[in-house]
Formats: sequence, structure tokens, C-alpha cells
Amino acid sequence: MHFHQDGYVSADPRIEDAAGYGIDRPESLPDVVDVLIVGSGPAGMVAAAQLAQYPDVNTRIIEKRDGRLVIGQADGIQARSVETFQAFGFAEEIMREGYHITEMAFWNPDPDNPAHIIRTGRPKDDETGVSEFPHLIVNQARVLDYFAQFARQSPARIEPDYGIEFVDLTVEDPATAADPKHPVSVIVRYTAGERAGQQRTIRAGFVIGSDGARSGVRSAIGRTMSGDQANHAWGVMDVLANTDFPDIRTKCAISSKHGNILLIPREGGHLFRMYVDLGEVPADDARKVRQTSIEEIIAKANAILTPYSLDVKNVAWHSVYEVGHRLTDAFDDTDDTTPGSPCPRVFITGDACHTHSAKAGQGMNVSMQDGFNIAWKLGQVASGRSSDELLRTYSAERQVTAKNLIDFDKEWSTLMATPQDELPDKAYLEEFYVKTAEFPAGFMTEYTESMITATTENQELATGFPVGKRFKSAMVNRVCDAYPLHLGHEAKADGRWRVYVFADRAAPAPAVEAAVGVDEAAVTGVPALAEWFESDPASPLVAYRRTGEDINALVELNVIYQQPHTEFDFTDVPQVFRPYIGKFGLEYLEKIYAALPDDDIFETRGISRDGAVVIVRPDQYVSGVFPLDAREEIGKFFAGVFLPEE
Repeated sequence: MHFHQDGYVSADPRIEDAAGYGIDRPESLPDVVDVLIVGSGPAGMVAAAQLAQYPDVNTRIIEKRDGRLVIGQADGIQARSVETFQAFGFAEEIMREGYHITEMAFWNPDPDNPAHIIRTGRPKDDETGVSEFPHLIVNQARVLDYFAQFARQSPARIEPDYGIEFVDLTVEDPATAADPKHPVSVIVRYTAGERAGQQRTIRAGFVIGSDGARSGVRSAIGRTMSGDQANHAWGVMDVLANTDFPDIRTKCAISSKHGNILLIPREGGHLFRMYVDLGEVPADDARKVRQTSIEEIIAKANAILTPYSLDVKNVAWHSVYEVGHRLTDAFDDTDDTTPGSPCPRVFITGDACHTHSAKAGQGMNVSMQDGFNIAWKLGQVASGRSSDELLRTYSAERQVTAKNLIDFDKEWSTLMATPQDELPDKAYLEEFYVKTAEFPAGFMTEYTESMITATTENQELATGFPVGKRFKSAMVNRVCDAYPLHLGHEAKADGRWRVYVFADRAAPAPAVEAAVGVDEAAVTGVPALAEWFESDPASPLVAYRRTGEDINALVELNVIYQQPHTEFDFTDVPQVFRPYIGKFGLEYLEKIYAALPDDDIFETRGISRDGAVVIVRPDQYVSGVFPLDAREEIGKFFAGVFLPEE
């Protein structure tokens, strides 16, 4: 962590100084807000946490419950989500709490005795090393707690306003609205406390609907869900039990002649979750399957587990649900995407815009990425950094991602409910699990060309950082203290863009202005790029920097050299990569890196030895790859993202 730049800090460094709206944040919900988040589930809390890094944006989050979530339905945490937790500063803590999935066991009918099940496979959970982070099982309530802590300790000091529910909204045309910056009129109702039952109207600039599958925000903007009707029922239970089943602490897919079970051990030991197959739901069922008792679910589980048995001692939670795959056609309130037409003001996230089964472990994970995606964009727009055209990219990016998730989940949930003898071959389910591992881990999301995603014409310069996909971390050596670390782990969820300059073969040398006796025209590579970043009017560090801001306030530069750290000093590196920051103007030395001789990032990520520039957005997705001499192209890219300072 980096925290002494404005003076000695002896208290918890995770608690940042309050700023902007966080200095005198009113306890009660104000009449006017810039961003109103409806719902404090995974998408809503991630959005609140990210927007808490924008203290000049007045953000509030309302929740109809009267307090924090106690029992969460979701528990699967994919590796991409753990990468996100790292950006928000709590990956290590949650990894200590969570159950780590390292492999998955497959159980099927015994060919010699089909009434019994036997183990038929045990593949590793991550056969190909898609991430350095693990696949976890953690209660959703704890995940929300960590995001709430981050939001509370951030400059904007955001905390949920509990006991307030959404009722309705209307959006005025900003061109004719009395308050053009806050054209959304929102009716809310108190659900707890002295004001329970009372309604009031507040005005908002933007609204994020993170209010679940029965979303009132979705209904208010006229969006509807479409897709497959539910036709297969599952009983789910979190239980404490004794059993002779040998893989009770291993994630399992169990198939028998009596049905199917997905077994997921829970964090903390002893507790485990079972998704128990209750079969096809008749068209005239009229939701009768929802009345299935816990005793019936346990009995069905015991039948499926034969010859093993389950002696349940305590049921922490249980439910019955029917698998349905549904999606809205857009994730905002605007159908007209013509440039110059009114931009969206209301956005829906998570279950409000996509629903699916729980067995692929994707619901909470994809919802968090929805919240991360829209939050930094709203932060930039509401703080005047970007035009509202940026907001159109939210629905364009996330709706496609959700559709891909639903297509994958349809196939996986269907396979989970299919008897082994009806599959193409006995090992089909296990092979599908291994073959598709990168998708459920959260790494197949790939955004297409837009104002924040450049073309792939220079992709060969950094093949391991595909444009539009998440920035996949790799090891480097920090030069100032010879500390080996994961490059991606240093990118915090602070709303900043990152530029990674991968140097060419030349040894580190100062920028043009410091190179004594050198013809400027003859200087190329990193020194020339450094000079451009530091002083050219088209540089994002110059064009969009506000008075009084540190040079790295909006875009953080990182440089990675091919030479080992023992062959140069940080003083050999251009000044722009060691900027002066904070009220004392202290030199920041921690963004200068060297390749590790035995784990060279240039090799592991396919980076050209002629160098490359990789631009990464605030939510960790690669926006572009450019040559070192593409200064004009880099300037044009950022000109499409930011508004110039007047």
C-alpha cells in the first residue's frame, strides 16, 4: 500500500481521508443526488464501492431491508471476482475465510451395480492456470460486508440507506427539465423506522437498478424479461450432517438413476450445500413444486447418494426453485442510440436484467462485473471527466456478456439434469467441465470495438493482453525495492486508467528534455514517449489534468523494462514514470518494474521485444495495444474518452 504521501500515517491506512460529499455526508437521504443506487446486492454494492472513489459525485444507495444481509443465496466466487476483490483491497482476507475449490469429483452409476454410485473422475478445478487466484465458496453476505467496508472507508463515505424501497420513477428530457443535471424523479417509500409507510420524491441525475429479478426499476423503464420458462425444479439446502460419502468436502457432480446432485462444500467446515434434482415440472404444476418440504429434499438426496447415506443434523437454509433463463433486450432506458440523441439515465444490473440457474456459479459474479462496469463510467460522466456518450457502452457491453452467460448456463444446467446414459459418452460432463473452465471462471468476456475499446490491429505486439479482455496479471520485479509481485495486483479500484509501457531492448534512459547533447529527433522508444506523456498538449496527463491535481490523478503510468533490476537504477528512468505527488511533492518510485529473469513477462504475455503500450480501463479490461511510437494514436484514443479541461 502507498499512504504517506501527504504526511505520516499511523492509523489504518485503508481508511482514506474524507473528501467532497464525504466530508459532511448527511445521515438521511437528501432531496437531490447525482447517482441513486436501488438495492444493496452484489451489483449495487460494487457500484457503491467504486463510486465512493468519486467524492465529487453525490451517490446514495437505498435498500428495502432494515439492515445488512444475513443469509445470502449466492456463494460461488469465480477467479475473476477474486481479481476484482484484489482491486478493492480485500482478496487476501476473503481467501482466508473462503472454501477453496481445487478439484471437482464426478460420480455416476456403477456399471456393475447401477443402483449404486461410484467416483468416475476427479479433474483439477483449473487445469490450465487461467488465474493465479482461486475459485472460492464464500457467503454472499460476507462479500457485501467487504464492499460496504470499502465504500465506508473511501473518500465519499458511502453507506446504504436501509429501510427505503423504490416505488417508481419518471425521466424528463434534460433539455426542458427544471434541473437538467437531475432529470430523474424517483418515488421511494420507507419500510422501517418512524417513517415506515411514508413516501417521498427525490431527484437524481442517474439511477442504477440493482433490485433483483422482480426489479421495480426495470418495470419503471418499460423493460421486460424474455426467454425460456422454468421447467426443471431443484431443491437447495445448506446443512450440517454426518455422512459416509467420501467426497463430502469436495465439489461434486453426482448422477444416479434417482436423479442428480451438485454438492458444494461451504466455508468454515462442516456446512455444505446440495442442489437436489426434483425433476421436470409439469405445465399445470401451478408452482406446487415450490411446496416441496425439506424432508422430501433430504429423502431425495439420500436416494441419489445410494449406497451412501446422509444424516442431517441441522438445516441452515433451504429453498426450491425452477430453472429459467431470461434476459432483457437492453440494460438501460434508451432505445435511440443515434449520436446526439438523449443518453441513458437509468441502468439495470444483475438479476434485474438476466436470470439463470445457480449451478454454474455465475449469478453473483456476473452481477458484480455489471456494477463495476457502470459505476466507473457514471463516475467519469457525473464528475465531468467524460461525455455522457460513454454511458451507452454499458448496455452494449454487458447485454452481450449476459446472453453468452445464459447460453453457457443452459447447456451446463441441462447436462447436470441429464442421466449419464443419455449423454454422448460417460465422460461427457467431466470433459465439458474441463473444456469450458475459462468461461465460468469469468475470463471469456471480450468487449468489441467502441469509444473505449480500440481496434486489434496491433495485437501482435502483446498477444497475452487481448484487446477487450481482462488484463491478465504476470510477475515482475519492482525496481526501487527489488520486490517481485504480480503487476495486475497493483491496479486499485480507484477510478484511474492504467497505461503499461513495455520498453524496447534499449537500456533505461532519461526523457528527451533531460538527455544532454542528444538530438531530439534521434531519440525514440521510451524516452520519446515519456517526453510526450509529460509535456505534449495531446497527452492525457496534460490535456485532462485539473488544476492542483497530481500528474497521475487520472491516468497512472507504469513502465516495465526488459533488463533485470540489477542493471539499472530508478534514477535512470524518465521522470514522468517517477512523478512528484502529494502536498510535499514526493517522488513516487513504485511504478517502475523490471522483467524477472526466470519468469519474464515479455515471454509469458507474448510482448514484442520492440516494446508495446497497453491501455487498461478502470475495471481492468484492456482498451488498446499500441506501438511505442504511436503517440498520436494514443492521444486520439484518450481524446475519445475524456473531455478537455477548459
